[in-house]
Amino acid sequence: MRSLNLPDSPSQQTTSEDGKLFAPSAERNAQAIETVLKEFLPASGRVLELASGTGQHVTRFAQTFPDLHWTPSDPDAQRRHSILSYRNDTSCTNIADPLDLVATLDHWPSDIGAFDAIVLVNLLHLISTQEAQQLIQNVARALAPQGRFILYGPFTRADDFSSDNDRAFHASLISQDPNIGYKDDFDVAEWLMNAWLEPVAVLDMPANNVTFVAQKS
Repeated sequence: MRSLNLPDSPSQQTTSEDGKLFAPSAERNAQAIETVLKEFLPASGRVLELASGTGQHVTRFAQTFPDLHWTPSDPDAQRRHSILSYRNDTSCTNIADPLDLVATLDHWPSDIGAFDAIVLVNLLHLISTQEAQQLIQNVARALAPQGRFILYGPFTRADDFSSDNDRAFHASLISQDPNIGYKDDFDVAEWLMNAWLEPVAVLDMPANNVTFVAQKS
């Protein structure tokens, strides 16, 4: 992934002696995301988390949903080490080793298998429109029939920002890379449908975030 100056970038995360990274935003949004997962995840099966980052989310969710088998992923070696450190501090047996996966590749590895759900938190505003569309196509291919995609993050609403803070954050992103920044909720809904992912819900979340839930037919 491109190098960006973000509030939760690796240089600003707290790192423990065992390599755990701590992202404050992951701590703040975990409860709200978990509430959505309780409503929309299947009772059992395989769940892929894309861009797992520090590992805070996947270890929490794996403990909340012990009948689901979680596969974290991240292209950054430091973050994959952090994920393993968090996992190893729990008694969880339902977290796989993290995949070295770039979610925006043209095609994911053929042996990745099919998943009953895929979860993605806070990535689309950090990649280009073309990459976002490719990622959604990849998700659609990797989902099992009736599998669900749960997508969380900041978005514009009908081409407008929800707050001055969102407008400023978007401006800081495009100043670093003009190809990235907030995606519009209408566009994302269209990309999901173009990938044959049927809309299930669009949910307002704390701090002006949005969760999209879509299902493979």
